[in-house]
Amino acid sequence: MAVVRRNVLTDPDSRKAYIRGVNLLKHENSGLSTAAFGIPGPAAEVRTYDLFVIWHAITMSTPVPPGGNPHTRNGAHRGPIFLPWHRIMLAWLEAHLQRVLADPDFGLPYWDWAKDGTPSFPGAPVNPGASALWANTPDALGGEGNPVPGGGFRFDPNDSKSFRVRIAADSSGRLRQVPDRGINRRFGQAGPIGSPALPTNADVLNAFNTLFEPSLATYDLSPYDRTSAGFRNRLEGFTGPGLHNQVHRWVGGDMAPASSPNDPVFFLHHANVDRIWEGWMLVNGREYLPDMTAPATLLGHRIDDPMVSPFDPSGPPATPRSVLDVTGTYLYDVAVL
Repeated sequence: MAVVRRNVLTDPDSRKAYIRGVNLLKHENSGLSTAAFGIPGPAAEVRTYDLFVIWHAITMSTPVPPGGNPHTRNGAHRGPIFLPWHRIMLAWLEAHLQRVLADPDFGLPYWDWAKDGTPSFPGAPVNPGASALWANTPDALGGEGNPVPGGGFRFDPNDSKSFRVRIAADSSGRLRQVPDRGINRRFGQAGPIGSPALPTNADVLNAFNTLFEPSLATYDLSPYDRTSAGFRNRLEGFTGPGLHNQVHRWVGGDMAPASSPNDPVFFLHHANVDRIWEGWMLVNGREYLPDMTAPATLLGHRIDDPMVSPFDPSGPPATPRSVLDVTGTYLYDVAVL
């Protein structure tokens, strides 16, 4: 039976369960050490949650095809694989949360950031930082700061059970061990790596406006990179108002580098990105491009290519085709359209 993923803004129970589950994973030893991933410094135990931080950063630095440029396309971004790869990542985190919560019906919640970015009426002021999501109470994520001042992921240097960032990527994407610290967030910063606003409901709906932009009815288009027309690149955020990329920039701090899963809002954000993709497929069909007739220069992004994924090394590798229909595993409580 499919689990239901719910809106973290309107479902406090799912928000509380998510916070509790993440904290459990943050203190669970994975059985792997930093040495296994080539992270410099003395070998240190890697917590289960931190595996996701490591995998995301490594995949961002993995060019596909091999020998290419990760800033053109990598194993998880800047090309068609962006949505399938993150769908797999979310599914693995959801499975781990179900395990530590002893709740097989738990669905990973999503953050409908467009609601927080949209004025309640035309011309009304918008203050996304005042959202209930960011309250400094144990059942919310805490607000902005370095470190964040409260919330369910508060850092206390005198409390070993508090939330701790232990591994982070530098400006070049290289992973390093860092002295235990809290989450860093800087909301609404201006500049090339910031964004003063979140996307709005209109921004999301415009990604479905195929009458105005016919290319949005197609999943992706040549040259299948950050310059492409099509839905994937609009949602990833290299065209149009920004969407996925804009949310990372608005939250700022630990959501900016390759180690962005260090901030647990990462998964709530990407669950909403996945929900938007699911909504697009309900309208336009479970289609994916490029297919296997595409040249080897697109190896790693074609529909039946194995994804760069360490999530289940014992099983068959996931492909984009294998995750186009997940309705038997999970559903969203509210559709985008």
